[in-house]
Amino acid sequence: MAELDFISLVHKQTSRDYVARVTEYPKAKAAEKAKLWDYDYWDGNRLTGYGGMKYDGRWLKVARAMAAHYGLKAGDRILDVGCGKGYLLYDFTLAVPGVEVVGLDISSYAISDSKEEIRNAIVEGHARKLPFEDNSFDLVVSINTLHNLPCYDLDLALREIERVGKDKKFICVESYRNESEKANLLYWQLTCEAFNTPEEWDWWFKQTGYTGDHGYIYFE
Repeated sequence: MAELDFISLVHKQTSRDYVARVTEYPKAKAAEKAKLWDYDYWDGNRLTGYGGMKYDGRWLKVARAMAAHYGLKAGDRILDVGCGKGYLLYDFTLAVPGVEVVGLDISSYAISDSKEEIRNAIVEGHARKLPFEDNSFDLVVSINTLHNLPCYDLDLALREIERVGKDKKFICVESYRNESEKANLLYWQLTCEAFNTPEEWDWWFKQTGYTGDHGYIYFE
């Protein structure tokens, strides 16, 4: 299990006003809207979510980096747990023509508004119970999803990812290394339930038997 950084290629492109996030709109109300995983979260105001998520190809460099690192090839099966609108899945098909992509997300809105080319490959469901057979994917990824789960679901989700994947897995979650990053995370997040340092995440991985790779997003 290794700590890898694929996501800063996208994460650090975004500027964030942490103070505005908690002063320009009631934070509790924003979180309530966000946790419905509906229009407000994906395509509404920036203060209640992404502020409009449209495909722009930014995940292609992430897909290419993962494909190179894991040696992906035509015929491999890739699962994205918490795939949202499926942009990374679509970019995997561009990075490695011939791969089979499958996505799972809790949001019916995100699925209905996903990339049309891969929409039929996305199923609605929860990470705590993946509707797939053991060892059925060559790569399983989960980007910015698992920190949204309470501990009892997080435990199950990590075990499920381990179950359905073969040897190649990558999880990216929000974390913090100091009080400044912790404050920024608290200001910025709308849906986070698992607030863990890297050391605490490492405990979760060992506790659940997760053997894949991982990465962290920090709000510096």
